[in-house]
Amino acid sequence: MLNQLSDAIAKYKKRVDYLEIRAEESEDTNVQFRGKEMESVSQPFGHGGCVRALYKGGWGFVSFNDLTELSSKIEEAVSQARLVGCEKSQLARVEGVEDDVKVTFKNDPRKVALKDKVGQMQDYHRQVWEASSLVSDVSVVYSDGFSRVYFVSSQGARLVQEFSGIMTGFSVVAREKDLLQRNSATVFDQYDYSIVETLKPKINERVTMAADLLKAKSMKGGNYTVIMDPVMAGTFIHEAFGHLSEADHVYENKELCRIMKLGRRVGSASLNVVDEPTMKDGWGSYDYDDEGVKSTKTYLIKNGILSGRLHSRETAGKMGETPTGNARAAGFRSRPLVRMSNTYIEAGKASFDDMLKDIKLGVYACSFIGGYTDREMFTFTPRWAFMIRNGQLAELVRDVKLTGNVFKTLDNIEMIGNDLRLKVEPGMCGKGGQHIMVDTGAPHVRIKNITIAGQ
Repeated sequence: MLNQLSDAIAKYKKRVDYLEIRAEESEDTNVQFRGKEMESVSQPFGHGGCVRALYKGGWGFVSFNDLTELSSKIEEAVSQARLVGCEKSQLARVEGVEDDVKVTFKNDPRKVALKDKVGQMQDYHRQVWEASSLVSDVSVVYSDGFSRVYFVSSQGARLVQEFSGIMTGFSVVAREKDLLQRNSATVFDQYDYSIVETLKPKINERVTMAADLLKAKSMKGGNYTVIMDPVMAGTFIHEAFGHLSEADHVYENKELCRIMKLGRRVGSASLNVVDEPTMKDGWGSYDYDDEGVKSTKTYLIKNGILSGRLHSRETAGKMGETPTGNARAAGFRSRPLVRMSNTYIEAGKASFDDMLKDIKLGVYACSFIGGYTDREMFTFTPRWAFMIRNGQLAELVRDVKLTGNVFKTLDNIEMIGNDLRLKVEPGMCGKGGQHIMVDTGAPHVRIKNITIAGQ
């Protein structure tokens, strides 16, 4: 395959500034139960590829399903690039590497019979419905996927990479009269099917929490000291801050260039935020990005200072910075965009008890159910929360929405826990119509003066 792609590129090198081909083979399994019934079972196989050409700053992009059409698709991409190009092409220089990255399974899901996967999901589906008489709706999902991606470029890159992912989870709605409360849980791993067998204890825990939230009082609005658990803190740093660190958002926006100026202090010297695709077994881990750039660990915040951002080759070239290997695409039908991988807050020194003990009135915000961001502003909803009273966890509360400015919130971090958790939630991050695998992580984090929009 690599030789075929390299030979195809060689004929067009002189007509463009840069040319690459990505080809992919994939196989997946998906099982879904919704409500009382099994909704779908599928095992799709896919293959195809894409061509991307650069000429005088203009890009051409064409995808295909049939390799016999490769020459004509290259012609199309080259023609597109030459049609729109009108300035200097700027790609940061990288070494044209050759590598073959293989997946090593601990327990290969492809060797598990489909009937056994479906049977396991049936058991979970039954368990959720039976966990409480207040359950009114249920969804149970399973998915696994394996892909092999081939990449060649006109600058000498020749790569083969294998990727995999295994995930199962459920969501539940508990209802009492007109009041609804939702909860969910997911387990996941890149290489070990046996993770699927670990969902059972989470079902009873989360169904019970959904039922308990029906009886909980709504949160009273105001400004509080908030302790975020690792899931909430990790999601906060991904959604509210991480996307601002993606350089394709920054380099053409003068206001974001000002806001995200490297060297700016945004928090205490104990605050460190990292994007690390090189992490072993991370849900968002990879060896090379979809431009053939070696993945790297990047400090976005170092000792409270904005210290880095995430790049494609083009954004790095245009901003005069170093490529980070964060150009990622959601399959061969999509062009690479600047994306996060495994993004987390490094551990601090505080224990959870230290965080609690001097809070007279505060909130412990747990997990994450949704929210949105608008540049510097955010609103996030934890799945559940507890009041903190006189240094102790108190009653369960619902309808909690945390809102504020991300940089003021980072500056208001008072304590960072010593209990870093990674692989806390299997993320599928959306951007530009593409969804890719990412992960978040954090220790507990205590933040003063967070506005809670409750009753």
